Amino acid sequence: MYSIIVVPPPTPEGDHHQTQVRLAPGESLGFGRAPGNGLRIAHDGVSRRAGEVTAQGTFWILSNLSARHTYVVENPEGAGEHIKVGPGRLDAPVPFEFSRIVLPAAGDLLALEVWAPRHDYLHPDCLRDDGEGDSGRPDGDTTAAAFAVDRTKRYFAVLAALCEPRLRGDPHAPLPTVDQVVDRLRPAWPAASRTSVQWNIDYLAVKLRLKPGPESADPGPRLNGKKESLVSLALRFDVVREDDLVVLSGSGSASRTAR
Repeated sequence: MYSIIVVPPPTPEGDHHQTQVRLAPGESLGFGRAPGNGLRIAHDGVSRRAGEVTAQGTFWILSNLSARHTYVVENPEGAGEHIKVGPGRLDAPVPFEFSRIVLPAAGDLLALEVWAPRHDYLHPDCLRDDGEGDSGRPDGDTTAAAFAVDRTKRYFAVLAALCEPRLRGDPHAPLPTVDQVVDRLRPAWPAASRTSVQWNIDYLAVKLRLKPGPESADPGPRLNGKKESLVSLALRFDVVREDDLVVLSGSGSASRTAR
């Protein structure tokens, strides 16, 4: 499975035609002003070879190749949480699932988003009751979760809101519109908006593998019926259950995490 997804910033003209770049573990993506970079950022204030992002399984590392500028990596869900990567710093580890690299560029601040949707978990059979690893178990690779979701994140609250009508007992209920999802999330997430909800729906389509991974050169066709596909998959495999709807009430942990 791919490890991270890099979302390029728009060009100064507002062109969003650059596509997302998906990296498998061990793959790197250089970014900067020069045409030879894997991701070109055509801004006069960006260094010719500004930096490099490398996927490392469930996290990623950032190298700042600028001689003068410090880069800030923000956690949009962390209420101001961020790390600073100074000029010339190599291989700085970034643990956030959602990240925004902020590049200072001649008076502008350019945002380069990085998503790290992959989660690996030790299989429960490999743990003793005290939580210690059982050395008597067979050695081998850890088991990757089929659908790894973090119930403290905003995207899970969005998915729960989409699934709610059918979890409440009507298996054929129409799905809520984006505006209805926004209204449903407002008590727990006052800043919810159409843009933020749609962003999370798009992210869920990638995270739950409804869009192709990096092993395919074809980005795939436009995903029609995205909400229907997400809800169908989530309910079929119990990614969201009725007791998960507590995140919509404001009492669940997801309601306290600001995007």
